[in-house]
Amino acid sequence: MALELDHLVVAATDLDSGEAWLRERLGASLAPGGQHTGVGTHNRLLQLGNRVYLELIAPDPSQPEPTRARPFLLDDPAMKARLKSAPQLVHWLVRSDSLESDVAAARYSPGRIINMTRGSLIWRITVAEGGRPAGDGVLPSMIQWDVPTDQHPAARLPDTGVALQSLSIQAPASVLAMLPNVASPVDIERVESGVSRLQATFRTATGVVVLGQ
Repeated sequence: MALELDHLVVAATDLDSGEAWLRERLGASLAPGGQHTGVGTHNRLLQLGNRVYLELIAPDPSQPEPTRARPFLLDDPAMKARLKSAPQLVHWLVRSDSLESDVAAARYSPGRIINMTRGSLIWRITVAEGGRPAGDGVLPSMIQWDVPTDQHPAARLPDTGVALQSLSIQAPASVLAMLPNVASPVDIERVESGVSRLQATFRTATGVVVLGQ
């Protein structure tokens, strides 16, 4: 099976301010997520329809300082400065049903595979060295959910009326050439640009909203 769009990642300095920022724009409250034990982060989640969801992630002050860098450059001074200004759409993940094979076939390094659990959720995910996602975040990490389809996080989340409409991957041509083929329920646009960034367009109860401008 092809890689499939799984979820988007928005980073914030803390979950409460990050959720308030998202609620103001998307008009929906997020559902509780949980801790990433040993990683130093925790999250909240929002269903986006079609087995896709949004993850809001932030450092978890209740955990000890992790032994490795937090993901998505949360420990990087430049990222910390950006997050003080506002939460940021920083990354996206694609779902695999054969993670080792898909990592080996990738035209870039998605990172090393680590095992994760939380409650009844079991998954494996690629983690970039130093917390820096490939391609400054525009090349996706990969995740394999080792749970039944009806136990995928998006299947557990309430429908809040927010839906992902499209995702734009903007990067130099050399980076775009490394993007994997991804099956997606929404359009994934590839745009040649001198600056690498993500833009996501959402349908909400009050109209269309773009994050990542």
